[in-house]
Amino acid sequence: MTRLNLVLLIAVLFSALYLVRTQYESRRLYVELEKTAARSRQLEADRERLQVEKRAQATPLRVEQISKERLQMRTATPAITEYVRYQQAPAVEARP
Repeated sequence: MTRLNLVLLIAVLFSALYLVRTQYESRRLYVELEKTAARSRQLEADRERLQVEKRAQATPLRVEQISKERLQMRTATPAITEYVRYQQAPAVEARP
């Protein structure tokens, strides 16, 4: 009977240690999951903010303003428009 009690005691201790280890691992993984979820939310917020900034930078008025100020471009008007006509080159005969 003493051997059976000893074996059962060892089994209970092993089970208790395994349970503690499993709970610790579960808590560690849960904390890691929460940190990853928070990082994901932060990255999503950054992505949204950057998309808004991108749309603000690409407005037609801003593009026109930058082209005038930095590139010294001007708006095309019929008075300064020059049309170029394409003329076909004469056919060149092949020499033997």
